[in-house]
Amino acid sequence: MNELLTTMQFIVNVMIFIIIIGLLVLALIFLFKDRKQTQHSVLRNYPVLGRVRYFAEKIGPELRQYLFANDTEGKPFSRQEYTDIVLSGKYNSRMASFGTLREYKEGFYIRNTMFPLQATELQVDNSQMISTFLYKVDNQKLFKRDEHREKEEIDPFYLSDENAVVLGEELAHPFRIKRLVGQSAMSYGALGSHAITALSKGLARAGTWMNTGEGGLSEFHLKGGGDIIFQIGPGLFGVRDKAGNFSEDLFKELNQHKEIKAYELKLAQGAKTRGGHMEGNKVTEEIAKIRNVEPHKTINSPNRFDFINSPEELLKFVDKIRDISQKPVGFKIVVSKVDEVEKLVQTMVKLDIYPSFITIDGGEGGTGATFQELQDGVGLPLFTALPIVSGMLERYHVRDKMKIFASGKLITPDKIAIALGLGADLVNVARGMMISVGCIMSQQCHLNTCPVGVATTDPKKEKALIIDEKQYRVTNYVTSLHEGLFNIAAAVGVKSPNEITKDHIVIKRDDGTLQEIANYKLKLIS
Repeated sequence: MNELLTTMQFIVNVMIFIIIIGLLVLALIFLFKDRKQTQHSVLRNYPVLGRVRYFAEKIGPELRQYLFANDTEGKPFSRQEYTDIVLSGKYNSRMASFGTLREYKEGFYIRNTMFPLQATELQVDNSQMISTFLYKVDNQKLFKRDEHREKEEIDPFYLSDENAVVLGEELAHPFRIKRLVGQSAMSYGALGSHAITALSKGLARAGTWMNTGEGGLSEFHLKGGGDIIFQIGPGLFGVRDKAGNFSEDLFKELNQHKEIKAYELKLAQGAKTRGGHMEGNKVTEEIAKIRNVEPHKTINSPNRFDFINSPEELLKFVDKIRDISQKPVGFKIVVSKVDEVEKLVQTMVKLDIYPSFITIDGGEGGTGATFQELQDGVGLPLFTALPIVSGMLERYHVRDKMKIFASGKLITPDKIAIALGLGADLVNVARGMMISVGCIMSQQCHLNTCPVGVATTDPKKEKALIIDEKQYRVTNYVTSLHEGLFNIAAAVGVKSPNEITKDHIVIKRDDGTLQEIANYKLKLIS
């Protein structure tokens, strides 16, 4: 035994010696190499410490995310927000204890009633259970967690039939929805085939919609057989001819897909008030075929539709493709100029043409690729934009003629409820869906190097994402969101979350005063 210990000690000493010699050799290499290079000033004077600095700089984001940033301060989502999504997806749970981590600063708050409703008083459809898989923790230690999946039947928390939201009720093919939350626009190409497939199957099982994004319809969007909103961007991918013009014939062919329930024209997106962007290394042969572009070349869509220069042209094009498809058609905007919103609404009244819906994306919305100045500096946040549009429609007495989708960091039931109170009828979620299929917020979406296979078309990277596992997390996340919305509905005293209005939301100012949402709205549009 003593001989064994002596031998092991000798081996350890030799390894330590080798490591020290290796580090000294590297230091000498850096010393001679870096003092002669001309690109990095710090390395010329401090070759070894300079290398340490670059190493710390490289791993800095990970250190802040996991070790140094507290649970509520991370951006674009805090550790707490990320965890809320993961727990909902894995365990269908939003349980918490001890107390909130929220700092009660100026902002929007949900107004509860003194006499909330009982669960039996809610108008909820739980008649048909959802079959899914939930995780059970067996043993949790410092360096590992042992857990397994079990098949479960869970309550879906659908809207009741009388509360279902209907788009295009007057059309031959209206879109009837018993969910309030679905997937926001995310293109195949921005996300890989495994991620799109997992989302398609998970969302279909949850009974809600997915938006294709502006990259066209792929076979992976159709894998789940669920409801699809097809987005048409300025690049017209999926409905363009070889010259890049809108093709009515291709549109009619696309419209034959029974899964497509509605169309959305993308005028702008929160993080990029411009056309789409995709680096050439993500443009595979398959993606190029779907979009009718050249493979392996960077794609920059036009900033706007070449043939849409005014509210009149926008509404007439909406009316045209709605007449052809007999399906609901709306458009997606980012709001900044109140007078432009008013002109748009005035034009609707003048032409007597109303979109089936308007999607409002806040400036805090995400994207797979954009420029810093557009991501950080352009467009109003969602909770400012929503009252502008909803209030303007009310001012001209046409609010009942269309629905409003809202998107922009609405990843938990409380944020969704506030959006409903500020004027939204429906809510789109993108990054919450990404996290539910495995995104760890590494912010490499534009590089095609996503380490977990979500935002990449690299087959080697995509292998990390197991479709049969992640699809159930999507189902659980969506279902959990709706359970939370019914909890809030009961707390404010209404029978269904789509009855939440501005009367249930209040703004608390830093000085402690309260402001009604109605007054907030009127101030903005006066």
